Amino acid sequence: METAIGVFDSRERAEEAVKELVEKQIPEQAIIFLTRSESEAMSFGKEIGGYAGGFLGGALGATAGCVGAALALIPGFGQIFALGAGGAAILGYLGSKAGSSLTKAIAEEPGTPKPTTDEKAGENAEYFLGVLNSGRSLVLVQTDFHDVAAKASAILDRHGMGKQTPSAGKTTSSTRQADGVTIVDFRGHIAFGEGNTQLRETLARLAAAGVNKMLLNLKEVDFVDSSGIGEIVKGHMAMRKRGGHLKLACLTKPVNDIFRATSLNKLFEIYGDEESALKSFESGLGAAAG
Repeated sequence: METAIGVFDSRERAEEAVKELVEKQIPEQAIIFLTRSESEAMSFGKEIGGYAGGFLGGALGATAGCVGAALALIPGFGQIFALGAGGAAILGYLGSKAGSSLTKAIAEEPGTPKPTTDEKAGENAEYFLGVLNSGRSLVLVQTDFHDVAAKASAILDRHGMGKQTPSAGKTTSSTRQADGVTIVDFRGHIAFGEGNTQLRETLARLAAAGVNKMLLNLKEVDFVDSSGIGEIVKGHMAMRKRGGHLKLACLTKPVNDIFRATSLNKLFEIYGDEESALKSFESGLGAAAG
């Protein structure tokens, strides 16, 4: 499954992105909007509901919000609202991981499909919580279709935070070993198409070989798009699930900027140089990005 993640610092920018997603015929069931703000969720739901009835069912009550909306109350974190067909599944997963017993639909029409609450739906859960906790909102597109993912990624990149200009260079990667750690040297850009596919295949191959200590050296990566963000987050979560560690080193300024803008710096252990990163594996100590 392809996952594109857009991070937004205002409802207006997120709303513009979702309107364009719907206008460009991205399936509404593939779109999810996450926020901590009830007023933002309700305002967003009403605006988008009037624009794309299918996304929110077009049936908005005076107080009840919208079809496809869900709420989770997570201990120690607070409330999270989700709009879109897959929102309840993600909130269910977030709540179960945090020990929450309350995850409910705000409003649904009879016959509305109920997504299953499974681990796949919440594979990026830790990142979602970090972004929401920073006061930003998320728009996700999850799809099995390559052409849909391509359009969605371009739209989220255009409207989201941390805009960059990709290089025209070819994306390549290679692996090497140092001090019991597998180092992946990436070059070019991690973006929809060649870049994110190459990263996904590399991580999958190393996982199949039993690698549980991995360092991504990004000193020659100058661009990461919304699909690249989705792939990096999924790779990190998959490694964590296996009990391993995936760390990053040598971020270029453009990539460091996008990591800060999208709160990825709060999810990963990021090091300024390879030597420090390798020592962290030996000591077992983590160092969050500043």
